[in-house]
Amino acid sequence: MSTNLESKLKSAVRDVPNFPRPGIIFKDITPILQDHLLCREITDAIGTQVKHLGIDAIAGIESRGFLFGMMLAGELQLPFVPVRKKGKLPYQTLSESYQLEYGEAEIEIHTDAFVPGCRVLIHDDLLATGGTALAAANLIKKSGAEVAAFSFLIELEFLNGRTHLQSKADEIFSLIRYH
Repeated sequence: MSTNLESKLKSAVRDVPNFPRPGIIFKDITPILQDHLLCREITDAIGTQVKHLGIDAIAGIESRGFLFGMMLAGELQLPFVPVRKKGKLPYQTLSESYQLEYGEAEIEIHTDAFVPGCRVLIHDDLLATGGTALAAANLIKKSGAEVAAFSFLIELEFLNGRTHLQSKADEIFSLIRYH
């Protein structure tokens, strides 16, 4: 990734203090969405990072992982699979519970979301502690598919989320990192 794109992204990301609870500084990507050229650059950059991996599908984590996950799936001409919060999918599901940095949650995918053995890129907007992405990886494995890689717009390195994901995939990409 170019330092030019990294600079543009860091300028566009808005810090929101004390959200969703006191002491958390939320990295808000919604200002990025107002710039269609920047969104295109992001999709191109992630696509370049992952196109050599032989990916068969993109799994986007609710909800901000849907935004660029869908665009990336379109760019790479691959299926997109939503990883949703519990109770949001209408068909039979597989589920996985996990710890957040500020609570507990559960995510689901449809039981027929992936062809067994397919290689999946898990995408989300932010890597913090890694709990959500790790739960998504566990769901993909339960479905019989394989995690090929993870991609994120933002990585909060000081929370060490990457260390939790390294056992699931060798490739972990992030466009910008905060130390």
